[in-house]
Amino acid sequence: MQTILLTGANGYLGSQLANAFVNANHRVAVLKRKNSNLSRIISLLPNLLVFNLEDGLDKPFRSLGKVHSIVHTATSYGRYGETPLAVFEANTVFPLRLLEAATNFGVDSFFNTDTILNEHINNYALSKHQFAEWGKSFANAGALKFINIRLEHFYGPGDDVNKFATHVIRSCLDNVSEIKLTAGEQSRDFVHVDDVVRAYACLLEIGPNLSSGYHNCGVGSGQAVRLKEFINKIHRLTNSRSILLFGALPYRKNEVLQSKADTSLLDENGWSCQLSLEQGLQQTIDIERQSRKP
Repeated sequence: MQTILLTGANGYLGSQLANAFVNANHRVAVLKRKNSNLSRIISLLPNLLVFNLEDGLDKPFRSLGKVHSIVHTATSYGRYGETPLAVFEANTVFPLRLLEAATNFGVDSFFNTDTILNEHINNYALSKHQFAEWGKSFANAGALKFINIRLEHFYGPGDDVNKFATHVIRSCLDNVSEIKLTAGEQSRDFVHVDDVVRAYACLLEIGPNLSSGYHNCGVGSGQAVRLKEFINKIHRLTNSRSILLFGALPYRKNEVLQSKADTSLLDENGWSCQLSLEQGLQQTIDIERQSRKP
């Protein structure tokens, strides 16, 4: 059993991790803002130790005693009009302060959720890359183990509507007249959230056996699929009547044209992707469809 301090527990991935960590009998503490919406973890609250960021970063560590691992999933995508400074403070300054506190209180491992996006594509990607560099600096100085999780494009039932896969699934189920898309020649590594959660659990288990320093770990299916193929698969599985307008939107500047996770660290320690793309999408679509029934 470990004592884990989790950020972003009120988000989609964080809430799934909180549930998995509790079920694995870990001692789980969450760090949140006072005004955070806790609807995703309301049923878990009796099994969680909850701390507010506004009360100071030292409080969780002084209250909990030994914290073995920090799992950092909190993030700002900058999709709601946040200024560059606000995104920087959320994705670089806050976790850097947390990293300093972790070092001061003797935390063994810091698990950081990173992005595979090019750092120059938007403020979110830039700020995430900047924090990963800080993590590398701390780890190389011997402060703690820093496991940088390069998370590919994950999806699953109940994810936020502004996520790409969720948007496409719901648009297809709604049979919207047209869905405007890029040409879709980019290749992405799509992975179901259940496999992502098992990957984090695997990393948490092997964390004590990792050498000191900085570790990069890809989390994905290990297979690249063209975006056009992914969208067409959703269109077929939903029996949608929507017209897919490939090429109606331009690629973003500095768009990553191919991405595939290097899952070797996970593979070496017994993890494997359990859900195929077809299975994962079908499950997600079925649950989404069921949730719409009166």
